[in-house]
Amino acid sequence: MPDDHGYVYRFAQEQLGLGEFGAATLEFLLVRPFKIVLLVVIAAVVSRIAARTIRRAVASFRTRSVLRAASVRAEQRAATIGDVLVSVVQVAIVVVAVFVVLDELGVNLAPLIAGAGIAGVALGFGAQSVVKDVISGLFILLEDQYGVGDVVTLATDATGTVEDVGLRVTRLRSIDGTVWFVPNGEIRKVGNASMEWSRALIDVHVGYTADIDLVRRVISEAAGALADEESWKTDVLEPPELWGVQDMDADGVTLRLVIKTAPREQWAVARELRQRISEALRREGVWGPGQTEMVGARVAGAADDPALPAAPSGPVEA
Repeated sequence: MPDDHGYVYRFAQEQLGLGEFGAATLEFLLVRPFKIVLLVVIAAVVSRIAARTIRRAVASFRTRSVLRAASVRAEQRAATIGDVLVSVVQVAIVVVAVFVVLDELGVNLAPLIAGAGIAGVALGFGAQSVVKDVISGLFILLEDQYGVGDVVTLATDATGTVEDVGLRVTRLRSIDGTVWFVPNGEIRKVGNASMEWSRALIDVHVGYTADIDLVRRVISEAAGALADEESWKTDVLEPPELWGVQDMDADGVTLRLVIKTAPREQWAVARELRQRISEALRREGVWGPGQTEMVGARVAGAADDPALPAAPSGPVEA
């Protein structure tokens, strides 16, 4: 049988005159604690080095990303994902250190390792979707695909404002107040209407009798006036663009106006512009499809008869 004892054991027998049991006990009380402390110190050093390396790698990945690399939210997400990865690595290091310490204490590790393997296989089969969701959540956080406050459309046809992004599930609230909980593993594509900038699309529908050049001038003036106003300058990022005739159908012609806006401000800008354009066209006598301007007719000899109804003077449906 090989001799597993070291210098302390031989020293206790030869110099102190202790028997086998006494020498083994002394070796156990002096050497084992020292080895355990040394293992704990090594595990702590490795954990610190791994944590620093992971955080640097995540920061490097973020700076190479083309999506909001310099944004505050991207920095926060990088810090979050770094902390998650560091926690995972530190847990793994602690588990390994515990097994090594148990081995130093003479515990038989074979049953523990076999049991851990069986438990891992069982968890692997039973929690595949959870692992998939967590991995997808890690990449969503790392790549900053969307964040709290963004208006997104997910591949699951859920549309709304993001209220929370976790490792396993994303929570968003639709316009009617419905809260959707979407597992990250089921998200195959994301449409983000709030990333960096947005665009307001305004389609103006007029009849074929309308003067298109006049309509274009009215739309351009209304859009330019809004863009020049001090209260809207922070929301309108670029001058409005009138793309021209976008569509033609049986009722009339559709002209499209587009404006580049700040994130999540496209709807407010579009609503304001629709109101202004509608009022400006009405002042110019331009009406939408199906409407016509009727001039009241006077009946001879009955102009001042209050019993007769007044002739219509505004737009009515054709």
